[in-house]
Amino acid sequence: MLLYTILGLLIHLVFFASIFDIYFTSPLVHGMTPQFTPLPPPAKRLVLFVADGLRADKLYELDENGNTRAPFIRNIIMHEGSWGISHTHVPTESRPGHVALIAGFYEDVSAVAKGWKENPVEFDSLINETRHTWCWGSPDILAMFAKGASGNHVFAHNYDAYSEDFGAQDATKLDTWVFDNVKEFFHAARNNQSLFSKLNEDKIVFFLHLLGIDTNGHAHRPSSREYLNNIKIVDEGLKEIVSTLKDFYGNDGKTAFIFTADHGMTDWGSHGAGHPLETCTPFVTWGAGIKYPQKVLAQKFDDTYLQEWKLENWKRQDVNQADVAPLMAALIGVPFPLNSVGTLPVDILNSTDLFKAESMFTNAVQILEQFKVKMAQKKEATLPFLFTPFNSLSDSKQINILRKARSYIKQKKYDEAVSLCKELINLALKGLSYYHTYDRFFLAFNVVLGFVGWTSYASLLIIKSHCNLTRGVSKEVKKPSHLLSCSFIAVGILLALFLLIQACPWTYYIYCLLPLPVWYAVLREFPVIQGLVTLLLTFPPSHFVGYLLLFILGVEVLSTSLSWIFFCLLLAVFPLMPVVGRKPNIFLVVGAGLLVLLLSLFVVTSVLKRKDSLVSEELVLHLLQMLSTVLSICVVYGTHNSLLKKQGLPLINQVVSWIILASSFVMPLLSPLILFDRLFSILVSSMSTYLLLSTGYEALFPLVLSCLMFVWIHMEQETLPQSVVFCKQKVSSIQFTYNTDITQFRDLYLDDIRRAFFLVFFLMTAFFGTGNIASINSFDLASVYCFLTVFSPYMMGALMMWKILIPFALVMCAFEAVQLTTQLSSKSLFLMVINISDIMALHFFFLIKDYGSWLDIGTSISHYVIVMSMTIFLVFLNGLAQMLTTKKLKLCGRPKSHLT
Repeated sequence: MLLYTILGLLIHLVFFASIFDIYFTSPLVHGMTPQFTPLPPPAKRLVLFVADGLRADKLYELDENGNTRAPFIRNIIMHEGSWGISHTHVPTESRPGHVALIAGFYEDVSAVAKGWKENPVEFDSLINETRHTWCWGSPDILAMFAKGASGNHVFAHNYDAYSEDFGAQDATKLDTWVFDNVKEFFHAARNNQSLFSKLNEDKIVFFLHLLGIDTNGHAHRPSSREYLNNIKIVDEGLKEIVSTLKDFYGNDGKTAFIFTADHGMTDWGSHGAGHPLETCTPFVTWGAGIKYPQKVLAQKFDDTYLQEWKLENWKRQDVNQADVAPLMAALIGVPFPLNSVGTLPVDILNSTDLFKAESMFTNAVQILEQFKVKMAQKKEATLPFLFTPFNSLSDSKQINILRKARSYIKQKKYDEAVSLCKELINLALKGLSYYHTYDRFFLAFNVVLGFVGWTSYASLLIIKSHCNLTRGVSKEVKKPSHLLSCSFIAVGILLALFLLIQACPWTYYIYCLLPLPVWYAVLREFPVIQGLVTLLLTFPPSHFVGYLLLFILGVEVLSTSLSWIFFCLLLAVFPLMPVVGRKPNIFLVVGAGLLVLLLSLFVVTSVLKRKDSLVSEELVLHLLQMLSTVLSICVVYGTHNSLLKKQGLPLINQVVSWIILASSFVMPLLSPLILFDRLFSILVSSMSTYLLLSTGYEALFPLVLSCLMFVWIHMEQETLPQSVVFCKQKVSSIQFTYNTDITQFRDLYLDDIRRAFFLVFFLMTAFFGTGNIASINSFDLASVYCFLTVFSPYMMGALMMWKILIPFALVMCAFEAVQLTTQLSSKSLFLMVINISDIMALHFFFLIKDYGSWLDIGTSISHYVIVMSMTIFLVFLNGLAQMLTTKKLKLCGRPKSHLT
């Protein structure tokens, strides 16, 4: 069993990681030549304001009195510059948003492993190309670009990380800190000759990162007074900074300004997914090189924002977030970031047509350089007779387009040159995508081969170990000859040589070679295969097709959210409840806690009626667990009120929360090993922690789920035929004292397949029971406020993960009881569950997208990851459930343990 478990875990870890090699590898290449516009730039310096978490609608809209929240920005839009919406990409997080703005490319998924903080892959950025850059703001963002820049020309000034407190009294101080320090900086520069000289050079950038709006949005929601007031403070701060710079530089007209945001925010105060409220951010630019406002009579957009914001007469110029990087590079005359995929928005530039055409030509050459490097890398790593080039952009076509564009510029046909350069950019981007996905089919084929092989092998193991159909056949058929093993070894050597010649990454060896031992193991079970085929041939075709369709239908139904309605009316209400957009309801959390106390009182009453030596020990344990529940209720209520009053997280509440979390792992181990007593103890201990991590109706979910689990245990035990087991016990008398694999006692029955389906169903219900949390933005940071309020992505993520795992643990503990009451083989059932999950995973593997809307892309990834994670975590959860149900500690004296 251990060998099968390790092999299965290894294979599924490989399958899980494969999508990041097949679908989501880093798009970056290196080795390009820097490209810059060979004409004097319109600006000597640029100021970039990034209001973290600012939604476009909250900045542009008028309040209930018809007044603007940002009079300075509104004045810029109407009298000084250009404006529009910057469309961001998923994931709408701070790091990817800033990378898109400053480096010009959209972050790859691998950055999530570093908490969106550090550089997973080295890349070039605008800041790296400047002569000097000064930054003020959050340490998370500034350190990222300062660390990635070459030389010592980047000067970062940041506040302490502990200032990013969601429970703080006033998060606007994060922005006023930036504004005050910038003003002090320019004031001090007048008396510092060295600094004064640097500030008067060209090709310099000032980057102001404003985190207050994002912090207030998380803590109070974007519709709150705090969020909207923060916008006013930022607007006033912008006005002061612009005035300070104009005064310092004598109003020389050589400063360009850009005000935008890295991402927006949902109405419920989160971000990360692809909702328009998250992807639509403001974009306002003015100063040197920027067009003045253009009055228009009518504009056509797919939305109704212009009418809502009363800006229908001022020309709106939307951009993609990555387009901001080449715009900034063109304005101050530095090389375009080498990895940028943005297209220069020439319509925003207030410069000569020659400068626009030359800048667009530079943009096209810069992106074409990436295409050429990517093509060369792929061509070099592929055997000549196997290489298939991107025909839409051959070498001759590249040369022709560049020559034609240059000719247009010489003939002063600037509009034609710009149009041709845009065409070249689109072709180069398509070519980049083509070579980026060049090996996708080859890798996907090998992964699917491994999936099918493992599923077949697991099925054969079940049949061989627990069914009678092969016992007569296996004795007559000879074992496979050495030719089989030699053939697989030869194929493995040829594959390894093929990969070695092409200099493939080491992961390719795993994907290509892993299916070989799996299929070798399948073919070694030839007698089982023959027996199975013989049996299937004896079945009437209609029966066989019926069973197959029923099995496929069962797996596919489990893949959809409607399965909750069809299979479980008791839990049907939870998936239908809103998982996002809801306000915290602390009274539901308190109500759930009171229900736990009520149930505990009933159990205590039943314990008091018993007359045995363990009553006092059990009574003490129940009272301790009830005390833990009471403390959880008090902490949740007290923390909620404290944060509403902006008094932060009380230290005593924080300490008690961590103590309750730690004790929840120990309390169940002190309870008796009687089935009901142990499961109830696990429930109460889990609920104490779950209450601390809840903000509303989800606090009731583990209670309802546990009730269903108790019903399931009784149902399985009561419906078990007497002929299947040797001795049928009452549930009340069963103890978690042993859990041996009882393969020797009975074979598998069709009911066991149903139990495997039930387990997969309940595991899915445990995950989706409080809504589809496949989207990043459905995680509410308020869930962890009883434990910490200072931003810490790893700690917050770990607490949220534990909240997700608690319902899983309850299901697995109940399943341990089902195995015990039905005398079920844990090994075979484990393999059946994995097979069902693998079929679902293979289904979602083919549905993974890296194109279309970003919401669709994120959903397709999450579906596959969820199913694969369930398979992988099943091993961990099984071990956790066995520990919680079979281990026994003493309140005093020597610890004691009942091994399984």
